[in-house]
Amino acid sequence: MADIATDDFEVRPPKQRRSREAWNRVLDAGVMLLEDGGYEAFTIAAVCDRAGVAPPAIYARTSTKDALFLAVYEHGIARLRAEHAVFADVDRWAGLEPAELVRSAVAEMVGISLRHTRFLRAIVLTSAAHPEVRRRGSRYSRELGERFAKVLRALAGTITHDAPEAAIRSCFDTLFAASMIRVAYGPAFATPVPVDDQRFVFDMGETAVRYLLGGQYAPSGSTLPR
Repeated sequence: MADIATDDFEVRPPKQRRSREAWNRVLDAGVMLLEDGGYEAFTIAAVCDRAGVAPPAIYARTSTKDALFLAVYEHGIARLRAEHAVFADVDRWAGLEPAELVRSAVAEMVGISLRHTRFLRAIVLTSAAHPEVRRRGSRYSRELGERFAKVLRALAGTITHDAPEAAIRSCFDTLFAASMIRVAYGPAFATPVPVDDQRFVFDMGETAVRYLLGGQYAPSGSTLPR
């Protein structure tokens, strides 16, 4: 997919209530189409059919499929970003021992991706050929990484690395990449013995504990079947 001029991404926001409702149906329909069939299923005609609107309802807002796709992308990503609020919830992290703080932060971070697997699969696979999606995805991952790091900075004196900040960033990058591979290609892609999502989250948490805190913390008491 060739680079596209920024002007082609323009969306003219609706002003009337009925127009806003119709546009929201369009955006919801676009997300569902991506979840069901990926980018190949995403056409203006299919969005119109799923949303129950006529094409002029879309062309009144935007003139190109790519602009519509990016509007749908932002609509879907907004749902993920809303879940980032957990990292700013001081009460969620208060009183946790270091290992449990790491495990909990990892579970929240990885869990966001897994809860939105169907949408993210379409986005990740599309990003390889769509520079704008790739650029926006990079921005999204950096934002999530900063929220994750903000929680774990409380452990700076406990992390067994000379550069705790770099270690936290490296930890996030590794876990995020593993999550995106799982989302895009499924649990069997990188291992001969695939595990379910619960076990995957558990394993990611233990990996992070060992990397950030070393061998001083015993594995979680949780017992999960392999």
